[in-house]
Amino acid sequence: MEEKVRKEEFKVSGDELLGFVKKLIHEGNIRRITIKDKDSNTLLEIPLTVGVAVSILIPVWVAIGAIAALATNYIIVIEKIEDDGKNL
Repeated sequence: MEEKVRKEEFKVSGDELLGFVKKLIHEGNIRRITIKDKDSNTLLEIPLTVGVAVSILIPVWVAIGAIAALATNYIIVIEKIEDDGKNL
């Protein structure tokens, strides 16, 4: 079965950044999260795999918190695995 991956972009403020990323990770069907500044420069890429332990993500939370303090606006690009409804 071939995976279909869709990209979505969201604009968030620095205050919303950490909470938004945590929410995305808990959705479970995210393959990668990329955080960019308002000029589309990549600041951080987070590859996610099935079963990522929260304890492994603690350094990521710290990095995101530090990035959020730097500016007010960010672009979050996610790669989401599409469910085509065909489970074999």
